[in-house]
Amino acid sequence: MSHPSGRFVALSPIPARAGIGLRFPHHQQVVASRPEVGFLEIHAENYFGGGTARRYLERLRPHYPISVHGVGLSLGSAGELDPLHLARLAELVSTIEPALVSEHLAWSVSNGHYLADLLPLPMTEEALAVVCRHVEQTQERLECRILIENPSTYLQFPHSTIPEWEFLAAVAERTGCGILCDLNNIFVSASNHGWEAALYLEALPPASIAELHLAGHALRVQPDGGTLRIDNHGSPVSAPVWALFQRALELFGPRPTLIEWDTDIPPLPVLLHEADMANELLACVAGSTAHASAA
Repeated sequence: MSHPSGRFVALSPIPARAGIGLRFPHHQQVVASRPEVGFLEIHAENYFGGGTARRYLERLRPHYPISVHGVGLSLGSAGELDPLHLARLAELVSTIEPALVSEHLAWSVSNGHYLADLLPLPMTEEALAVVCRHVEQTQERLECRILIENPSTYLQFPHSTIPEWEFLAAVAERTGCGILCDLNNIFVSASNHGWEAALYLEALPPASIAELHLAGHALRVQPDGGTLRIDNHGSPVSAPVWALFQRALELFGPRPTLIEWDTDIPPLPVLLHEADMANELLACVAGSTAHASAA
């Protein structure tokens, strides 16, 4: 059954501009300089408690739209969602009033034990039903629409029956959630599995795409001479991912776009330079769209 997103409380608007992740090494500098970015993204779990991190966030909240990005809810776990984790997320969302809330199409909890990774799902009807149930539960608890991010993966289950892009689209159709389209993840997974990244992108429903992510990745040479791309968020956006971003803008139009950088975090100006590059492409597409509409 399809559930229109209009049944949920609308979040505050967010501009179709580039934002950056608010990471601990940059807290003081961002507060002091207030860089001109479209929004700030936080990892939800880092702000569940009080303390210094939460105080920095509360100082910045009046000046920027905030995107809350969860990494530990484990929407794909076969068991039930952790009610305490969900309650903490609900408290954060209620207090911060973010412009976007997102989580991953992955699982990371088994029998109450948290694992230090976002693990892949079998793409089956059974898994689809589990994910949809958990997305609906989350949206009901938070009283807002959430976005689901496509994963980066390094293996495929032989019993999968649904292509990943169709699985993601089905979750959006059945629950009314949106899609956080991570272009680096698409490129990494497509490279690792022999998919066509552009075809994956073209199969997604444009109306469901509410945010884009850009990040760097690493290339690892295997003992057999093969290569594996690793989504490590530790380097500048690569040229193929920039090209995929341009294609995404052609397909979906301008969307809020995050520059992700979570390991080997560089000085803030490096992040801002990547955001400026994204903003140039966003502005070009916005200008072309406006020109076409006027013609």
